[in-house]
Amino acid sequence: FKIESEVCTRAEVMLYLTNMQNVYEGIYGEEIWNTQADGVSIQDSLKETVLARISRVKGLKLLAEEEGVSLNKEERDKAEQAGKEYFKTLSDEEIEILGVTEDLVIAMYEEYALADKVYHYLIQDVNPEISDDDARTITVSHILIRTFHVDTNGKVTPYSEAAKEEALQRATEILQLARDGENFEQLVLTYNEDVNGSLSFRKGEMPAAYEEAAFNLATDEISQIVETEYGYYIIKCISTLDREQTDRNKEKIMEQRKEEAFSAIYDEFVLTQIRNLNDELWEQVQFVHEEKCTTTTFFDVYNRYFDN
Repeated sequence: FKIESEVCTRAEVMLYLTNMQNVYEGIYGEEIWNTQADGVSIQDSLKETVLARISRVKGLKLLAEEEGVSLNKEERDKAEQAGKEYFKTLSDEEIEILGVTEDLVIAMYEEYALADKVYHYLIQDVNPEISDDDARTITVSHILIRTFHVDTNGKVTPYSEAAKEEALQRATEILQLARDGENFEQLVLTYNEDVNGSLSFRKGEMPAAYEEAAFNLATDEISQIVETEYGYYIIKCISTLDREQTDRNKEKIMEQRKEEAFSAIYDEFVLTQIRNLNDELWEQVQFVHEEKCTTTTFFDVYNRYFDN
């Protein structure tokens, strides 16, 4: 394919794809290619993933030129050393099957390093303040009294108004038992109609009404009845703050916001670029099933030299 002046060759795709294929097979076995996800074969899905990732690298190379970002001598030397190291791991059969050269491998490492560099250049000033409340994970127990039926075929049917009223009455009685000092965990075991009786989560992961009630509870406090699309919940707070998980959440949120900031710039840029895919050649790209083509270390070598 081409993106403006940048060209991706069949050899580049085959090197990337074959390494990914062999990594997958090493983890899941060759039978993985006989499976599907959402009606799409894993093989076709991996091909599309590889195409998208290489396209992004080529697009970032163009963006780097526009932003005035380039590799310094040390970075180019690293790419050369990495390329030579990886190329030496390839057998003559692999070189022939993939159609690669040492110069191509070095050029690919240079492009990947440049893509990483321009990415970090664009997000260098993104440093949002993330409060404990934004990131905190809480742990709760709950009792759900459902307001729907599920038949043997998985079809969901909401309760009638009379049945909902009866469910609400049962929830009210259970809440009173909890208020009267009954052991909450025993009440969960006895009455809960959910597959889970306890969970940990942060904001944005649960239904709004459930979340609002749960995040406003103190430790050991029990909520009023909370109505959601699933039914009536009674929630007890076990912990208002998991410090370790909250700190991990802050890191995740930070990375998400950096990616969002980057995507806003990159997506706008790439939409202005002329792109062409050689559909006929792309359809001919197939997985390699040769005993002597086992290479898996293309990305490992890159990460060893350019670990950020």
